[in-house]
Amino acid sequence: MGKMASEAFFVVVVVAAAAAVVLANALPVRSERGGVEKDEVNIWPMPAWVSHGRGHLYMSNDFVLSTEGSGYGDASGILKDAFHRMLAVIKLDHVVDANFSALHDQPLLQGLRIVISSPKDQLQYGIDESYKLMVPSPEKPAYAHLVAPTVYGALHGLQTFSQLCHFNFTSRVIKVHMSPWTIIDQPRFSYRGLLIATSKMKDGIAVKLPIFMDTSRHYLPLPVIRKVIDSMTYAKLNVLHWHIVDTESFPLEIPSYPKLWNGAYSTSEQYSVADAAEIVSFAQKRGINVLAEIDVPGHALSWGTGYPSLWPSKDCQQPLDVSNEFTFKVIDGILSDFSKIFKFKFVHLGGDEVDTSCWTTTPHISKWLKKNGMNESQAYQYFVLRAQNLALSHGYEIVNWEETFNNFGNKLSRKTVVHNWLGGGVAQQVVASGLRCIVSNQDKWYLDHLDTTWQEFYANEPLTNITNLKQQKLVIGGEVCMWGERIDGSDIEQTIWPRAAAAAERLWTPYDELAKDPRQVTGRLAHFRCLLNQRGVAAAPLAGQGRAAPEANRGCFW
Repeated sequence: MGKMASEAFFVVVVVAAAAAVVLANALPVRSERGGVEKDEVNIWPMPAWVSHGRGHLYMSNDFVLSTEGSGYGDASGILKDAFHRMLAVIKLDHVVDANFSALHDQPLLQGLRIVISSPKDQLQYGIDESYKLMVPSPEKPAYAHLVAPTVYGALHGLQTFSQLCHFNFTSRVIKVHMSPWTIIDQPRFSYRGLLIATSKMKDGIAVKLPIFMDTSRHYLPLPVIRKVIDSMTYAKLNVLHWHIVDTESFPLEIPSYPKLWNGAYSTSEQYSVADAAEIVSFAQKRGINVLAEIDVPGHALSWGTGYPSLWPSKDCQQPLDVSNEFTFKVIDGILSDFSKIFKFKFVHLGGDEVDTSCWTTTPHISKWLKKNGMNESQAYQYFVLRAQNLALSHGYEIVNWEETFNNFGNKLSRKTVVHNWLGGGVAQQVVASGLRCIVSNQDKWYLDHLDTTWQEFYANEPLTNITNLKQQKLVIGGEVCMWGERIDGSDIEQTIWPRAAAAAERLWTPYDELAKDPRQVTGRLAHFRCLLNQRGVAAAPLAGQGRAAPEANRGCFW
């Protein structure tokens, strides 16, 4: 479904929902703009449009999935698997052993009917993620009703439905409070990302080192990666930025150049092609794209472990040798192998923090520069643009860190997305030039900055000072960054959550429905953090700095 059709769908369902609300005598959750919460609506992120009543429903112990009337056949099992995952996080391993015969006079939900328009389930950037959820269905009150143009919109609807349901210890049954519900929803931005990587401090500035997913600085086992992906779905994030290789380690198998794997920390800290493909499949089935990154020409010392000729010299090992044709053959081979695994529209080529001094101090490269009439800055541009052309030849569009734009923005491919991280004002310049932009400014959206509070994450606005509507559309979204020099599988979750959730609402919820003062959403975010804990995600408390310890002698939902 195209953008116009999607917008039309959204308008139609809002009108229909409003009529249904009136008929059901439900009470709108909010009657004014600005994110003012009039009731205890504990949904995160807040949907675009919500109404609810004062009643309640119980879920049958044999709650079923119905796809009657749906155009989606679910041959891959995406919907069925998501439905069962939803039931699992609702029940939370509690034993539902209610005496349902004693509830004969209570409204009972027998199942959820899901109707999806598109028969396709290919996941790609810009896919329609909207949905409409009615609990119960006005036509069939024994069922909840979820409508979506695509299966990926339906997955978001399932996440929202799960937050309406709670295990009641008195009745030993799953209860839906404040029914009837009507929820109309779609994301504000199409790109809502999480980057996991390493960082260290240098002169007070966060310096990106090994890989996102911390598979370079700190190797992350596959179960940890899968758990991070599952947690992303709860907050409706949809891009996992996997910076696969960096200075310290090259853990990914590259069949075209197998000795690159020699750059891994050890043979126990590697990812095979099959491993990477499985992670991509696991994420795709949950509506999450995987953005793969190779950071060139800097941050690539580990490449030379297997192929020393990629280094400028034995004593000066990065950036990659710009004068060596083999350098670009290796990049081409990596991108060729990537194209068989990573099916996202974009590939990230890095390009940040390039110290070109090795090029000028290494005799054979200095000679090459003079022969080609280049200084070191021109050679940096040459390298980035040549790498871009290689990516384009493999069908990718490109993401580059903002230094490439700051140095030679008018030379970049028009298919470039500039990734802002250094500070404010860059996004304005990028979109004014006609290029697209992802916002990750380090002062607000770097998770390794433990002193950055969740309130700052929530208040960070990607469209700051961008008033032109055409230019606003060029900001495709944002990304929170987990540089992982001081994280591994033992503390990654509590460093990400709940602060990443604060940014997730900023990227999902319509601007006019966001709280103007983050304090207005404290209770709802605290509830979501407790919900994450119940689902097995080690989300830290809201109070204090990132990764703070909980207060003593206090319940989570207290």
